[in-house]
Order: sequence, then C-alpha cells, then structure tokens
Amino acid sequence: MKRRQFIQTSAMAAAALALPSFSFIEPRRKIGLQLYTLRDVIFKDVNGVLKQVADFGYQELEAFSYNDGKVFGKPVAEVAKMVSDLGMKMPSGHYSTGRINQPNKPASVGTLVNEWEKAVSDAKILGQENMVIGYLVPDERKTIDDYKQVCELLNKNAEICKKYGIRIGYHNHDFEFMPINGQVPYDLMLKELDPKLVSMELDLYWTTFANHDPLKLFAEHPGRFEQWHVKDMRKDDRKLNADVGTGTIDFKAIFAKAKEAGFKHFYIEHDTFPGSSLESAKADAQNIKSIIG
Repeated sequence: MKRRQFIQTSAMAAAALALPSFSFIEPRRKIGLQLYTLRDVIFKDVNGVLKQVADFGYQELEAFSYNDGKVFGKPVAEVAKMVSDLGMKMPSGHYSTGRINQPNKPASVGTLVNEWEKAVSDAKILGQENMVIGYLVPDERKTIDDYKQVCELLNKNAEICKKYGIRIGYHNHDFEFMPINGQVPYDLMLKELDPKLVSMELDLYWTTFANHDPLKLFAEHPGRFEQWHVKDMRKDDRKLNADVGTGTIDFKAIFAKAKEAGFKHFYIEHDTFPGSSLESAKADAQNIKSIIG
C-alpha cells in the first residue's frame, strides 16, 4: 500500500471510530398498555379513551375483546384509524382458543377453532405483529393432556399467522405454574411449543405471584419471551396490583436482562387498581420512564 493510500485509509478508520455506534445501541423502548386495564371505560367511548391514553404518553397498545371483525365493539378498520390518527401503534392483541364455550355466551368468531384466519386477516388491518392467546378457561386446563392439545392448536395455527407476517404467542397467569400429577404445565408448554413459530408473553406479576423468577426463566430459555406484561404487586397484599414502580417487583433488574429474554414489546396492565383505572394508567406511564431509562 502506498503511503498516501495508507494515510487516507487510516484517516477514514479513525473517523469511523469517532462516530457514535448507533447500530449497537438498543432501540428506545416504547411504552405500551394492555387496554384490558381500561375495560371499565373503553367500551363507552373508544376514541375518547384512546386519546387519553395517547396523552398519558403511551406509544403502543395491546387489544382484547376481538370478535367477528370488531374490537371494543367497533369495526377493526375504524379502531385502526383511531390508533394511527393518535400517533400510536397496536403491535399485539389477545385472543382465545374457543375450545370451551362459556355458559350463556355465544361462540366467538375468530378463535383458534372458529375462523382463525378471519381473525388473522383483521389483526393485519390493526397493524398487529403478534396474536396472543391470553387466557385458558378452567375447563380447558384440567389435565396435562389439555395443555398438550392447546400446544398443538397453537403450533398448527401459527402457520396461518406466518402467512400474514404475524407471530402467535401465549400469555400466562399463575395456574400454568401449578403442578398437575407432578408436571408443571408451563414447563411442558415451553417444550411443546415450537420456538420458531410461537413466542411467550410473560406476565411478570403472575409469574412472580406463582413464586417463579422471571430472570431464571430468561436464563433457562433465552430468546423465548418476546413480549411482557408489566404489572406490579402491592406490598401489603400480593393478590392486588400496585401502580408500576410502587410495588415489590424489581422491574429494573428484569429490564436489564431484556436482550437475554428476547424482548421486543411490553405492555403495562392492571387486574386491580389502587384507585381508578385511568388514574393508574396515567401514573404507570409516568413511573415506567425512570425504570426503562
């Protein structure tokens, strides 16, 4: 190499080293909300509640209540426009298996066993990248075989999701950690569900409530937990939720292991509230900023 070429090459290398390594910086985490938190108000005024959510500082949403082309009782295209107009996105939604019809409740259209592809098509309209089975009713989780059947359904329907560029997932409560005949259902699910097709949405509260450590799960199953529910536990009663950052769960330690977990999105959620649902949603959005940096 000639001297001039060497000097030019060295100068370019030095300049490159001086530039910030933006490609290696973790993307800023967007604040998400599972809208089940606002189940007592959202059906009364969908657009008005979504506007308040945007004003609180939320950037991403997770839906629930889908049935036959509607979410929150509104056509999916209408809700998609509301979300977009408010500058937010809806990367995820909760769905059901549909295996067990609940008493006095008509079967939903758009479950794993009833016109799933319609739900997937509608999820695409909503901009969802993830379709999560959010809850198993008691009659579909009595035995280990029940859980195996759920896993089979998830793996099978994941292929339909894949055609639309969507990933199927599963959200836990505490009951998946309760042994049945010596077997822990959640361990079985991690084994039976195809990680190439199915992601796990880890509810940090319910996992902790069941006396399991999220950090241990991350270490044992790296990359499996792409979405999280961020829900805090009250100091005086672990059965109740605190506003995020005021309870007993160490979210800073958990977020520090986000890369190991395979983290992509999180959604704040409440099952119970210290005050009102909207007050908690507002406080959570403020508090989470100091946790995620």
